[in-house]
Amino acid sequence: MSRSQQLTATTFSLTMLTVFLWAGNPVATSFSTDVLPPVAVSGIRFLLATIFMLGWCALERAPLALKSGQFRPVLIAGTLLALQIWTFTLGVAWSSSSHSSLLINSYVFFVVVCDHFVTRQYRLGYFAWGGFWLAMAGVTGLILSIETSEPKQKDLPTLAGDLVTLFSAFLFAAKLLYSKQALKVIGSTQLIFWHDVVAVVLFALLSFSTEHVEWHKISTSGWLALVYQGFLVGGLCFGLQTWLLKWHSASQIAIFSFLTPLMGIALASMLRGDQLTPAMGIAGACIAIGIVFVQLDQKSS
Repeated sequence: MSRSQQLTATTFSLTMLTVFLWAGNPVATSFSTDVLPPVAVSGIRFLLATIFMLGWCALERAPLALKSGQFRPVLIAGTLLALQIWTFTLGVAWSSSSHSSLLINSYVFFVVVCDHFVTRQYRLGYFAWGGFWLAMAGVTGLILSIETSEPKQKDLPTLAGDLVTLFSAFLFAAKLLYSKQALKVIGSTQLIFWHDVVAVVLFALLSFSTEHVEWHKISTSGWLALVYQGFLVGGLCFGLQTWLLKWHSASQIAIFSFLTPLMGIALASMLRGDQLTPAMGIAGACIAIGIVFVQLDQKSS
């Protein structure tokens, strides 16, 4: 099989599974922050992801030992990961999972803009610029629509929470771009395993020094949400995407990412009772269409 082969029924189903799992991550984070403080949630999530990655490394027979010159990129990537996940979890805790799902997926636009102006490895065309400004208009409208008279729901969106999540999206883009550079000196499996380890250590130090965790109050739904974030999102999604990219091009897989924010707000409505407002629908459409435009621009370049 070649990487450019058309998606089969099996690979299409697996691609959609990863999209669905990513979409459910903000909702799962909301359930876990109901019973645990944000840093503890982040630490447990990546402890589980690290355990999964240890098994993945053994399956791939990937070397774990770090060589000279690999420690620095691992520490930087791990620190960026910890900051990104902490701000994401904090943003979800302070806002609604539907808003968080829309805002975190704006990382795509931060990536392409940074690639254009900073790394200069990718030049934005008309499609990408149109997608960027369309998505930014949707994000701006979503944030400006926040009012104290928001419909009654369990998780009320707040300006602070949305801005923190938007900053997390920027950090997500920065981590991805830095990881691309780090892969010049370290393998992808090694980098993911060790930057997970660095993040877990940072989360543990911060949580033990600043938070009080009442373990006996964690509900079944809270534990299930943590398992979902750790094993399914932090672990299985990585494994599936890695396997899919062995058979198909990145553009064939990435084009479906426009569904992630739309599925995210649907899951937030069904599982957390978030109200679907007109501003949310418009923002979701703008971000989804913007992602499609970016993918079309990359395919034509």
